[in-house]
Amino acid sequence: MVTTAFLRIPAAMALIAGLLILWRPQLLNYIVAIYLVAIGILGLVH
Repeated sequence: MVTTAFLRIPAAMALIAGLLILWRPQLLNYIVAIYLVAIGILGLVH
């Protein structure tokens, strides 16, 4: 059950990041940085 949740979080984050980039392209640098930090933290925790 926990493994399934950890697999869905990056997919949901990627979807949200993609939508935010389409909505506000000027936020691209911040969105990419936040996404990479979050994926790194999830990788270390898991």
